[in-house]
Amino acid sequence: MDGVPLPAVTTDAAPPGPYRPGYEVAAEQILHLIAERELRPGDRMPTEIELAARMGTSRTLVREAVKILSAIGRVRAHKGRGLYVADDEGMLGSSRWGEFFLPTDLDHVYMLFEYRRLQETAASRLAAAIATPAELRTIEAAAETCRQGHLTGQTALFDRGDDDFHLGIAAASHNQFLVAAVRGARRLQRQSNIIGMCGGIGGHASGAIDEHAAIYRAIRDGDPEAAARAATIHIDNTLEDYRREIKRRVFGG
Repeated sequence: MDGVPLPAVTTDAAPPGPYRPGYEVAAEQILHLIAERELRPGDRMPTEIELAARMGTSRTLVREAVKILSAIGRVRAHKGRGLYVADDEGMLGSSRWGEFFLPTDLDHVYMLFEYRRLQETAASRLAAAIATPAELRTIEAAAETCRQGHLTGQTALFDRGDDDFHLGIAAASHNQFLVAAVRGARRLQRQSNIIGMCGGIGGHASGAIDEHAAIYRAIRDGDPEAAARAATIHIDNTLEDYRREIKRRVFGG
């Protein structure tokens, strides 16, 4: 890229990593370009033709990458006007962090989990102290939706239940800043799942169901410290699942 010659292939080169679709690689490259140029929400981006030339790939792959980035709220395509860095509105919205967050940067992913741990521990602790009966029913129903999604192999149902569960706890904290922060962090994690992890990780689904149940019970029982501990365990175990998947992708197996 940018006129730098590619290194020659040698017989002792490291074995290639796991296959990744071209549009996924292109999406990652576009995100790096946004970061390198320090483009802000609302800034105009290079055209599809310019991106294809810069990355040494086809316009078709660039177009597919743009579709992915549009779907997760990082790029906006205006017909007849070009491509722009997306500017999602909303208090503490993901665009605030999207200016620097790279879904494929492992350091960023790990920092995001640290951030989530702080948020969700606080939200669970508060919810255990002040959740209303209606909010408890919402959290319980979301946990059941997530469980049914896992049992029936319906990823979309599992994901919807998972989102509703965590956002339900945030709502039960009665703190709108926590609600916005949890929503924004989950949007960023979804970006990492889609681009960096090829659609997400399912190895921890069974454990997540049990962990959701433990968090719910602690909130229902009005035990703030138990709720906070259960939330911490859940976030840490989810992070370990990411680490295992990353190791598998890097080293194979």
